[in-house]
Amino acid sequence: MEPELFGGNAIFLSIAVFIIICIFLGVRIVPQSEKHVVERFGRLRSVLGPGINFVVPFLDRVPHKISVLERQLPNASQDAITADNVLVKVETSVFYRITEPEKTVYRIRDVDAAIATTVAGIVRSEIGKLELDQVQSNRAQLIERVREQVRMMVDDWGVEVTRAEILDVNLDDATRAAMLQQLNAERARRAQVTEAEGKKRAVELAADADLYAAEQAAKAKRITADAEAYATGVIAGAITANGLEAAQYQIAMKQVEALAQVAVGEGKQTILLPANALEAFSDAFKLVRGKS
Repeated sequence: MEPELFGGNAIFLSIAVFIIICIFLGVRIVPQSEKHVVERFGRLRSVLGPGINFVVPFLDRVPHKISVLERQLPNASQDAITADNVLVKVETSVFYRITEPEKTVYRIRDVDAAIATTVAGIVRSEIGKLELDQVQSNRAQLIERVREQVRMMVDDWGVEVTRAEILDVNLDDATRAAMLQQLNAERARRAQVTEAEGKKRAVELAADADLYAAEQAAKAKRITADAEAYATGVIAGAITANGLEAAQYQIAMKQVEALAQVAVGEGKQTILLPANALEAFSDAFKLVRGKS
């Protein structure tokens, strides 16, 4: 009786252990940061996402556990030649993440090395289309072109390139010295051009000032001439209206003014008056009285 009881307990225990093992092998808990690739008899069965998943024990197995976190490749340096035959050393950095693990597992053996090689080839190709000055000044456009081409190339590997950066473009010492010399020459040329433009502007301003002074002098002469012409016209009108008396009055007043100018001085000079000077005063006085 006891051997039968012992045999029944052993079978029960074996069944219980088998069930526990099946549950352990059939239930797969996948972390949020991973995806698991399931194979059945060596072929792709499915891809398990985060959470609780069920597989067939003893038939299905999980040989690949792929992290879907963003990864960064080690910074790489490669030589490239620009369109104007300048050798540069380009330092690049690439960030990517795996979006389709089944492609990454079955289509590429070393995805890191493959991406690094692809980036190096694309960078050399793009820099070879540009001259050195364009490489330095159009860094953003160059990075964008490299990023787009890398994305298209790695799409078959189930990889998404999130960032592809060109960190630095270095030159050899000889090229750097030549560029520095060229830069200094360009600065000297710009300084000479600025100085020449300043002198030119100064000459133009001086010419404008002289022209303005000449215009103002011409205006003053024109105003004086207009005034004299107006005075002459008034005198001519008076002569026409009053005849000989007006002419005599004007002549007498001119003589008086001339004598007044002769008399101006400090009182030490000798003044010679013409014999008819008094007659000029007398005539002017008579004409004034006659006018009044």
